Amino acid sequence: MNPVKALGERAVNATKTRTTVDFGRSALVLRIGPLTSVRLGVRTTVTCLVLLLLAAAVAVLALGTGEFTATPAEVLQALTGEGSRAVRLVVVEWRLPRVLLALLVGAAMGLSGAIFQALTRNPLGSPDVLGFSTGAYTGVLICVVFVGRGYPQTVTAALIGGIATAAAVYLLSLRRGVQGFRLIIVGIAISAVLSSVNEWFIIKVDLQTAISATIWGKGTLNGLGWAQVTPAAVAIGGLTLLVLALGRRLQVLELGDDAAAAVGVGVERTRLAYLALGVALIAAATAVAGPISFVALAAPQLAHRVARTAGIALAPSAAMGALLLMGSDFAAQRVFAPTQLPVGVVTVSIGGLYFVWLLARQARR
Repeated sequence: MNPVKALGERAVNATKTRTTVDFGRSALVLRIGPLTSVRLGVRTTVTCLVLLLLAAAVAVLALGTGEFTATPAEVLQALTGEGSRAVRLVVVEWRLPRVLLALLVGAAMGLSGAIFQALTRNPLGSPDVLGFSTGAYTGVLICVVFVGRGYPQTVTAALIGGIATAAAVYLLSLRRGVQGFRLIIVGIAISAVLSSVNEWFIIKVDLQTAISATIWGKGTLNGLGWAQVTPAAVAIGGLTLLVLALGRRLQVLELGDDAAAAVGVGVERTRLAYLALGVALIAAATAVAGPISFVALAAPQLAHRVARTAGIALAPSAAMGALLLMGSDFAAQRVFAPTQLPVGVVTVSIGGLYFVWLLARQARR
């Protein structure tokens, strides 16, 4: 047989036997109707489920411990409307709102941090580093001093302060296109200025308001109840749906502006949409619990390492944020019991160590 012909037949046979390419990651495809489908990474899905189960376990533990204790079985019975009246009163009426807010606020912070770290393509690009949390806090302080403290007013003021800060950072960074490192440097500078403004406001107000604002400024879930749960759930849930409606555009933006534009994504319009949603998420979280630090910074990176995703993934980041804040709030309640610390004190203590490690890692790279 002709050697050339034999080599050609061998190549054809090899092509027929190798019809698939294994990229090393399994995925689930869920079909929703005849034209719509959702692709879910198996490891990402499992990671989200495990993180949510851990957060639920910490939540059950938090619901059953304290001056009035209840077993996990009694907690679950109370949540289903069964068990004794005393257990239902303590678990459902007194403790459950705080647990739900910890999960909601933590998820919002994790999701917001994932958005900004993906936009800046930098692990330091989180709302607290960029100054958006500080700007939301400034808006709330102005509202408390001149208007008064009510939840609708607080949410509106936090949103205005966060958006105004984001607009200032964006405009000051807008030189030949927005670059992640420049955005971070400008954000740190704006945050420093706003921190000084916040301190000035606290000095000028009366003593009682100053004490309340200082405690709330550390980030706390103490004293929150059902009155805050429904508005927070509506705001954070609605913003999360808007983020999901944008689809996978954030992953496309991570490839770079040129690559995103090549596949038909409006780069600046999409970036502004994600920027607005990320600021709104952190503003909603800040309006509820104050400017809690480091959850938005650490959650996306920890989720990225656990899920081993190609880039920053939104769902694992939200689940990790919920777990981190739930665990931190449980520690804030129980470590120095009966004294309850602001949860922000715990997150700063843990996050400070993580921040030092991250800076050292970035310097080595």
